[in-house]
Amino acid sequence: MVKNVKAKRILSLLTVATLSASLLAGCGSSNESAEGDSAETATSGKIAVIRNLPSDDHTKQFLEGATSEGQALGYQVDTFISNGDDAKFQELVAQQIQKGYDGIIISHGKAEYSTDMIQPALDAGMKVVTFDTAFKDGAIPEGVTSTAQDDEALARLSLDEIVAASPNKPAKVLKIWFGPGIPPLDSREVVYKEYEAAGKIVTLENVGPSTLDDVQGEVSNRVGAVLPKYPAGTVDAMWGSWDELAKGGYKALKEAGRTDINLVSIDVSNQDINLMMEEGSVWSATAAVDPKLIGIVNMRLLAKKLHDEETPQTYNLEAHLIKKDQLSADTTMNTLADAVPGWGQSDAFNEPWMDELRAANAK
Repeated sequence: MVKNVKAKRILSLLTVATLSASLLAGCGSSNESAEGDSAETATSGKIAVIRNLPSDDHTKQFLEGATSEGQALGYQVDTFISNGDDAKFQELVAQQIQKGYDGIIISHGKAEYSTDMIQPALDAGMKVVTFDTAFKDGAIPEGVTSTAQDDEALARLSLDEIVAASPNKPAKVLKIWFGPGIPPLDSREVVYKEYEAAGKIVTLENVGPSTLDDVQGEVSNRVGAVLPKYPAGTVDAMWGSWDELAKGGYKALKEAGRTDINLVSIDVSNQDINLMMEEGSVWSATAAVDPKLIGIVNMRLLAKKLHDEETPQTYNLEAHLIKKDQLSADTTMNTLADAVPGWGQSDAFNEPWMDELRAANAK
């Protein structure tokens, strides 16, 4: 009899507990329905951002943008840099896939290995966004969003500036480039050759580093070695297809006292701005996309994928020309928008639920 009473009491308690859990679950479902998409779906999970370039200013700002946006949306964001070492890059990607991240952002993968490198991530159900990454035969894997700066526009903006400022037609150019093999530089090279073929520019010398280990130092040494071949007045401009290359060229020009050569580049950083603003600087302009904004937009795209929302297969970020005469002594990457209209601003792929998450996570 006692046993029966105890059994009835236990059964009664279990029933109450089950009903309470059901009621709580019902309340949770009601809240999600009222808010639309579940915030938990958007904010739970870990994201890896892996970059195959040195830890330069552009890389740091890109990673800062991706990390700040991801954390604002509630994700754990881990970043990794391979310093341009392709073998290390592939190893880092494989390691993070094995760790089971929910999403991954890949930066600067090369065509000969990128497709095979990220396939295991897709097979495991991970969401993938890439930046400045090439694929085998140009075929972007299904489900991947491939982003880039508008490299064609960057090249045209910078080369048009050289042509317009040059006293000679065609403009006589010292070209600083590295490649082939880096997708954005390869894309810029296509436009450069177009300008050569059109007779707008003529290349006096092609200078570049042998590796990415010490870009600025090696470029500075190599440019310094060729400058004596070209007396004042024989070179109109130096074109830096990447600002890390341009910084090495600028150092060589400064050390040689060559104020007769106009320097125009692609990409921008605080260091670039400071060098452009130095007294007597010949660095007159650069074409760029805000690297922090690139990281932000890539993270938004990945968040949308994790939220099971539609995303495009490709997306190019808008380029801007930044001229020395637009800058002031207190201009930084954080205030560049005050000098360059539209700089660093984009609502691309932002959603109302993202605004809600940012507000909630800021509390």
